Amino acid sequence: MDSSVFVIVALGAAAAGFVQGLSGFGFGLTAMSLWAWTLEPRLAAVLVVAGSLTGQVLAAFSVRRGFDKVRLLPFVLGGLAGIPIGVALLPRLDMEAFKLVLGTLLVLWCPAMLLAKQLPRLTRGGRLADAVVGMAGGVMGGIGGFTGVLPTLWCTLRGWDKDAQRAVIQNFNLAMLLVTMAAYLATGMVTAPMLPYLAVALPAMLVPVLLGARLYHGISEARFRQIVLGMLTLSGVAMLASALPKVLW
Repeated sequence: MDSSVFVIVALGAAAAGFVQGLSGFGFGLTAMSLWAWTLEPRLAAVLVVAGSLTGQVLAAFSVRRGFDKVRLLPFVLGGLAGIPIGVALLPRLDMEAFKLVLGTLLVLWCPAMLLAKQLPRLTRGGRLADAVVGMAGGVMGGIGGFTGVLPTLWCTLRGWDKDAQRAVIQNFNLAMLLVTMAAYLATGMVTAPMLPYLAVALPAMLVPVLLGARLYHGISEARFRQIVLGMLTLSGVAMLASALPKVLW
């Protein structure tokens, strides 16, 4: 095995762990900005789900926020319906086209939200709309651990404060990632050759997750929004940089 690949796995896990500890999501988007260049898509998906799940478990103990089950339940029910769809799509999906579409969405939408003097606030749709967004998050979680992207955008547009948003995203991600990992194990997605990569990725992310979680407590509402939208924008840029050369040539 090429040792440089393990270095990339460790660096991606450490950077992604810090981002997840700080924001409550984003492990997959951050890690894939490095891993997408070198790792086979199924291996990358398994590492993302395993790393995201580990980070969420740690964050659940280090950043405890209110558990509003009335607000959370529609997201979780929708997400549970979406995960099997994502798992079924993964072996058949053109990952470069997927990254191209998702990256374009993030690059166009997130800076517009970041630069807006006042974000539009969505109040319509109620719990049904929350469930639809949760389902989309579940599909993306089954595809590769990207459970938090669309729900995070949605919570931001809902106008929820950072603690309410973190409570939904953290608990939603934890539930979705548990089910996704169970589905990966049940369908044989996790194989013996992947174990050395998992043995490198998981320890590499532990301290960065805790550091990010500690910094979360000291940031303001405005700064939290800037961090979240800025990270989503950078993740979109990384996805486009990875996908465009392969799609165009």
